[in-house]
Amino acid sequence: MHIRHATLDDEDTLGRLDRATWSTLHAVSPRPQPPYAPFYSERFGPRDHLVAELDGVLVGYIRLGFPTPLASNAHVRQIQGLAVAAEARGAGVGRALLRAVQEEARKLGARRITLRVLGHNTPARRLYESEGFVVEGVLPEEFLLDGTYVDDVFMGRSL
Repeated sequence: MHIRHATLDDEDTLGRLDRATWSTLHAVSPRPQPPYAPFYSERFGPRDHLVAELDGVLVGYIRLGFPTPLASNAHVRQIQGLAVAAEARGAGVGRALLRAVQEEARKLGARRITLRVLGHNTPARRLYESEGFVVEGVLPEEFLLDGTYVDDVFMGRSL
C-alpha cells in the first residue's frame, strides 16, 4: 500500500470512489445525482486529501480540514471525510489513512485532531477507538436517515 497526497489528476477517480461508497451508514447528505459536482471545491482541494493506492490503483482517501475558520482554533484539525473502496475493505486501508493523516496533522502543527461519526457506524467507531480517539460528545438523534434517528458522535484525541 502506498499513501500519498492527492493530485489534480485524482479528481475524477476520487469523485467516482466517493459516489460508489455513499451510504447512510456514514453520509447525511442525499445520494449524489447527475450532473455530479466536482470532487474538489474552493474549500477542499488536493492538498487537503491523502489517498491510498494498492497495486497502483487508488482505493481510498481521507480529508483533513479545520473545524472552524477561527484563529483561536487553528491548532485543531478535523477529519472531514474517509472512504475506502469495497474491494479494498479489510486490507488495512482505513487504518493506514487514519495513521497517515494524524502524522500530516502533526507536521502542520496541530495539537489535536477530531472527527464526527454517525452513532450506528460501528466499524468506523471501532477503528477510531483502536487508534486512540475517544468520544467527546454525542448529539442524540441529530439526523433522520432512512426513517431512523441517528446520533452524531464527536470524537477526538491529542496528537
